[in-house]
Amino acid sequence: MPPTSESSPALTALLQVMAKLRDPKTGCPWDKTQTYATIAPYTIEEAYEVADAIARGDMADLRDELGDLLFQVVFHARIAEEEGQFDFEAVARAITDKMIRRHPHVFADANYADQAAQTAAWEDIKAAERAAKPKSQSASLLDEVPPQLPGLTRALKLTAKAARVGFDWPSLAEVMDKLKEELAELEVEIAAADRDKAEEELGDFLFVCANLARKLEVDPETALRRANEKFRRRFHHIETRLSADGVPLATAGLARMDALWDEAKAIERGEAIAPTA
Repeated sequence: MPPTSESSPALTALLQVMAKLRDPKTGCPWDKTQTYATIAPYTIEEAYEVADAIARGDMADLRDELGDLLFQVVFHARIAEEEGQFDFEAVARAITDKMIRRHPHVFADANYADQAAQTAAWEDIKAAERAAKPKSQSASLLDEVPPQLPGLTRALKLTAKAARVGFDWPSLAEVMDKLKEELAELEVEIAAADRDKAEEELGDFLFVCANLARKLEVDPETALRRANEKFRRRFHHIETRLSADGVPLATAGLARMDALWDEAKAIERGEAIAPTA
């Protein structure tokens, strides 16, 4: 049987630690003054640190980061419990019930022909759950995509939902054409030195990039994180080589740094390296 707070000493201890930290009289001055809003940025940060540990394949760090993320859940649940809204047990029951409800092929007698059929059924179940909730006349299919998500991730989710009801480019080629169109419009505004319009066109360009990622079945945030890490790795090579040559980074010059950048790329490809002046 999966552990509960009653059967898991570690979870019970964590809940007790959280209660102690939030104690109005003897708690930590910082912890007891926090709110959902002040904690939210840390929750997001911890989720990214979990993703980073996974990307690095660091299991010890992943264990620690998952603990930090769990602490965030406990923190929010404790604030809600103090307000009389819900507690950690209610959070755990809600997600347990949801997973059972959304996996009738595991917990009931449903059968799906393949993963695509299962995914379609999952969306149908979610749609039924949304329909059962009270909503205003202005409610939109896109309302459930949180505005606080990173921009690329939100663009991906917004367009994925629209695509499920047929509002989508039919082919990858059409997305590429749109990308070229948006790039041309961005170039026009850059040439016109109109910063506001250039910003708008850049946003449109990035939005289409997110659509391209969706069509390629690639997570745009993961792709960008990989590009960021590649840049960091290659720039560090520049720093290391210049330091070994006794050349200050600020005075090396773009030509020399470009040559070392190309050297870093060649090393990654396993190519022979020619001496760099």
